[in-house]
This record gives sequence, structure tokens and C-alpha cells, in this order.
Amino acid sequence: MTTLTLLTKANDSSQLEQIGKILHDSLEGLEIETKILDMVADRWVQIALDGEDEGIAANYVAKEIGICPVSLQGLKRFSAINGCLISLEKSREELLLDVGVFQPKTVYAAVPLRVLQAQLVDGRKIALKKIAELYGLCEDLPVNIKITSIIEEEDRVEAELSNAQLSKFKVWRESLLDRLLVLGASLAEVKVALARATLDRDIIDVEPLGLLEHALTCKLGTDAAGLIPKIGRSLKKAKFAVFDPKRLRQFLEV
Repeated sequence: MTTLTLLTKANDSSQLEQIGKILHDSLEGLEIETKILDMVADRWVQIALDGEDEGIAANYVAKEIGICPVSLQGLKRFSAINGCLISLEKSREELLLDVGVFQPKTVYAAVPLRVLQAQLVDGRKIALKKIAELYGLCEDLPVNIKITSIIEEEDRVEAELSNAQLSKFKVWRESLLDRLLVLGASLAEVKVALARATLDRDIIDVEPLGLLEHALTCKLGTDAAGLIPKIGRSLKKAKFAVFDPKRLRQFLEV
């Protein structure tokens, strides 16, 4: 049997069930039994794989979902990894991400404000809170980063946004289409919510950001913020954020 801690978080038993179903469907056809064990540390999902194809399944999970490095020794300098944003109230000088390091203690990866300013707002001296507002950065949003420094004796990890994350933001910005970020809901739940609110025609694409995180691309002229009350009726446990490329462009052109 292989035990893995997924690089994905859950908030309650219903989300654990959703993740279990997603894994079951993804590994269909393999001789494998998947069991959701529990949440460890700060809500990381732990699973067990047992069966003839557990090696294949473990490799698939590691590649497609990601596995927590658990300790600082599991991180590599210059490697890319997904992290979950933690509360922006924790710091005004750096963006903090939980990257699954929790043994023997939790260590976050920090993207210094000066790095974010250089990567996202053309080097302007803009406050972290404003950058977060412009890019829809919020707690639990998965963000891909590149580890730039690991100082074990100080329990310090520094990072920058990865090329993949910057490319994603560039595509979002240049499309001029609003995106509604939905955190804490499965793809199936999102589709049901859109159908119930008759918003199918307002959304032209649903982009997965994680197992329970999605970016909904709005059609031209649709205001993402205006959809939150409608879709929120069905997704009461979900969190929402908005990426508004027009507002971002206007801000940067000033």
C-alpha cells in the first residue's frame, strides 16, 4: 500500500468525498483501490493506494495532482510547485503560500513584494493588497511558483511566480474577458450551479486550477462579479474572486 499526501486541500468531509470520486474516475481501468484517509496538517488530503497498479497510479497522481514535499528536504531550488495562498492578512511585504511543508513544522514559501511588483505591475511600487485585488489573488487559490531560495537553518523558502503562472496571467489579461474564480467546488458542482442559474451561455470555458478550484471565463460583456450572487446560491461553501483584465489594463496604463 502506498500512502500519499496530495498537494490539494479540503475543508470538510463532503469535499473529501468529491476528491475521492475524482480520483476514482481518473484511475478507472487500473487495478487499484483508492481510499481517502483524512486531512493532515493544514487540510492537506491524504490518500492510500493499494493494488497491482499502485505504482502507475502513484506516478499519475504525482504528475497530475501533485504530492506534498512534506519537509524542506522535499523541495528543490529552481523547481516549480503549486502552492495555496494563505490569508493576505499575514503579511504586507510578501505573498505567502502553503506548499505542503509541515514536518517537523509548517514552513511557507514567500514571494517578496518587490518580486511581485516586478512580475505583475511593471515594477511599480504598488501595495500587496492592491496587486491581489487586481489579479484575484485570494486565500486557497492555487498558484504555481518557482523556488528560488531554501535556507533550512532559518526555515525560510523564497520564490517567484513561475513562467507557467505568468503565462496564464498574460493570457487572461490579453483576452479582455472577465474570469470568475471559484474555490471549493468540484467541476460537477460548478456545472450544475451554472445550469440551475441558466448561466451556460454567459460562461464560455471552465478552466481547472486544481481539483476543487476553477476559473470560469465569461463571454464578452459579461461581468464576473455580477454572477457571484446567482451561482453562489448553489455553491454556498465556495469562495469567489474576480479577475477583471479591463480594470487591470486601465490601472497599468495610468
